[in-house]
Amino acid sequence: MTDYQDVTTIQRVLHNAKTIAIVGLSGNHLRASYFVGYYLKRHDYQVIPVNPRETEILGEKSYPSLRDVPVPIDVVNVFRAPSALPEIARDAVAIKAGTLWTQFGVINDEGAQIAEEGGLDVIVDRCLKVEHARYVGRMHWLGFNTQRITSVRSGLQ
Repeated sequence: MTDYQDVTTIQRVLHNAKTIAIVGLSGNHLRASYFVGYYLKRHDYQVIPVNPRETEILGEKSYPSLRDVPVPIDVVNVFRAPSALPEIARDAVAIKAGTLWTQFGVINDEGAQIAEEGGLDVIVDRCLKVEHARYVGRMHWLGFNTQRITSVRSGLQ
């Protein structure tokens, strides 16, 4: 199996991507997918929700599947069960996405292989938000740049 967590690939994808389709993006503000989508929008990525149960998420039209998205997609970010990955990978290859990126715990060798053989970069078992904060933004527990260089609060000794 190929290294699907290559740092150089992760950095290149983060720096070059503009459009990210999030498969399984939830409209529930408490879900991890919602928070990741919100974070990515705040960092100037075009976020495209892919969820057949929603019509709009984060102020963006939600599409039932990747094949329904009318614009080119740089990254397909997956928040679905691992068993759904082969079908999602086939769709990502069919629409000529640049990268298939699966979130923590979304690990399926068949899906990763389908995407890789289809010419996509593949990143598995990594959080796009965490990697962005690590390599592009400033790491902060809420995921937002606080403009503070130190973790020491003023007034506390």
